[in-house]
Amino acid sequence: MKLSVIFTTYNSPDWLQKTVWGYWHQSFTDFEIIIADDGSGEETKSLITQLQSQSPVPIRHVWHEDAGFRKCEILNKAIVAAQTDYLVFTDGDCIPHKDFLKVHDEEKKSGYFLSGGYFKLPMNISKLITQEDIANGRCFELKWLKQQGLPSSFKNTKLFFNKGFASVMNTVTPTNASWNGHNASGWKKDIIAVNGYNEEMKYGALDRELGERLMNNGIKPKQIRYSAVCLHLDHSRSYKNQKDIDHNKAIREKVKKEKITRAAVGIDKYI
Repeated sequence: MKLSVIFTTYNSPDWLQKTVWGYWHQSFTDFEIIIADDGSGEETKSLITQLQSQSPVPIRHVWHEDAGFRKCEILNKAIVAAQTDYLVFTDGDCIPHKDFLKVHDEEKKSGYFLSGGYFKLPMNISKLITQEDIANGRCFELKWLKQQGLPSSFKNTKLFFNKGFASVMNTVTPTNASWNGHNASGWKKDIIAVNGYNEEMKYGALDRELGERLMNNGIKPKQIRYSAVCLHLDHSRSYKNQKDIDHNKAIREKVKKEKITRAAVGIDKYI
């Protein structure tokens, strides 16, 4: 296998199922799926067992008990479990375009990490997408999405899927190439070198902080925002709170100011 796809989930079986379906219809097929489960219950476990029995690619379930928001911990455990040298990170509520992994594989490069993009869907469209819509790629077609009520927006250009246009947009976009939890990839050795995800962080830019430490350690970001796209399904965030966001912000400011490369509490405890 050439790639390991890692994404988190927590008691969202409907969205998880749609995410996995997206990986069953990739143009690139030499990969494994690792579901990093932050303490979901029996419904999610049963679904994953069912998906494992049907999947054309290996699915591994890395789980720990529910003890609150511990995304960084379960991600670090999933990284250790990965069987390949190159890791693609996304979320369990993001449906990948059929060429999603093909782009990550073709664009990967020593000394770099990749920063991809997402297209956020409203709740009504998130709910109505079926396995057939994913299999035939209809859910990525602007014409179909507009028929379901998607409003016009400049952001819709992410769904043009024209290689030349995407290349230009990757160059001119004012958005910085950062490590995005919904769509990023990098070499396993580079992630381990900075001690993985920072387990002192809760919700709020925890993914960006990993990317900032990678850059402090000499790894450069590469923009593929318009080339590798996933559909982000709508959902609530009950775990979001200002205290954790402020706490994480202070950590990031210190990382930037002091050029910190290694997380004090990270992946080394699992290796």
